[in-house]
Amino acid sequence: MRITAAVLENAGGPFTLQQIDLADPGPDEVLVRVHSVGICATDLEFANFFPTPAVLGHEGSGVVEQVGDRVTGVSPGDHVAMSFTSCGDCPLCRGGNPAYCRRFDAVNFTGRRPDGSTALSRDGQPVNGHFLGQSSFASHVVAPARAVVPISKEVDLGVVGPFGCGFGTGAGAVLNVLRPEVGSSLVVFGAGAVGVAAILAARVAGCAVVAAVDVNAGKLDTARLLGATHGVNSTDGDPRELLTAIAPHGFDVAIDTTGREDVLRLAVESLGPLGRCGVVGIGPSEQMSFEWRSVLNGRSITGIIGGSSLPQVFLPKLLDLHAAGNFPVDRLITRFPFAQINEAVAALRSGEVGKAVLTL
Repeated sequence: MRITAAVLENAGGPFTLQQIDLADPGPDEVLVRVHSVGICATDLEFANFFPTPAVLGHEGSGVVEQVGDRVTGVSPGDHVAMSFTSCGDCPLCRGGNPAYCRRFDAVNFTGRRPDGSTALSRDGQPVNGHFLGQSSFASHVVAPARAVVPISKEVDLGVVGPFGCGFGTGAGAVLNVLRPEVGSSLVVFGAGAVGVAAILAARVAGCAVVAAVDVNAGKLDTARLLGATHGVNSTDGDPRELLTAIAPHGFDVAIDTTGREDVLRLAVESLGPLGRCGVVGIGPSEQMSFEWRSVLNGRSITGIIGGSSLPQVFLPKLLDLHAAGNFPVDRLITRFPFAQINEAVAALRSGEVGKAVLTL
């Protein structure tokens, strides 16, 4: 079928809306008409080196139009959110940990299906896609059934897409992995969509002190509005001193969403004894370094992918929290028509918006 997609022609370049072809879903795949799709920092990072031409996008939501012969659990007409995919066969997938699938990179980041094919083409030539199981910068998606999460038709499809990555990543880091105790202290470095989702989850978990650290005053204002007890602008002075004033004995939990070596080092050094730091950010630094004293007092550092979640279980739980008013991420969302994808990317890069969502 002919679809409209935002095609990345050259790494690092702009997206262009084009008419391309989409094959029918395979036996274990579903065809989804995309209603809306969030733009994530991961899209922007991979746009610099993903094999082109390509269609990116991985925070999609929409309506199922067709399912493959072996698909169960989802039917045409169902409303769905989409998340990452996984092989389903390795011990980690079978153990309920698909975010750490042994073939995660192979099934999410090659631009092709596991057999080397692609559902996308243009003038008979292949277009790379299947990005994080979706490539949802498009009017329609062919996705593995494992990447699809059925949701209630009462849920606003214009909000739900980012739950599949950004919101789920931040919240899952807190609720699934770090699990702070009631009354504990937590600090989040980077007050974008992922960081604020972590802040909201920290309030759900009952943290008494929730600090947000950023260089953008507007983002810090939003973080405080949505539950941070403290906002630290690291350009206002020595951030170590500012953080010590909040937690003199160190924080119990820290989360880095920036992927910057200097920030992660600060995150670890801000912890108290037995403190735990979760690393969720993809950013500019390829290496991280610490003095051995940084981890000597029982401090630990753990990497977290996709909120360490089973999307079919965790995403509905987050949506329930949202429906109850306990996860009010709507305030982060700014909607753009699909044709304005490049404007939305620019607004996201500048920090003008917290979460850009494209509507189709």
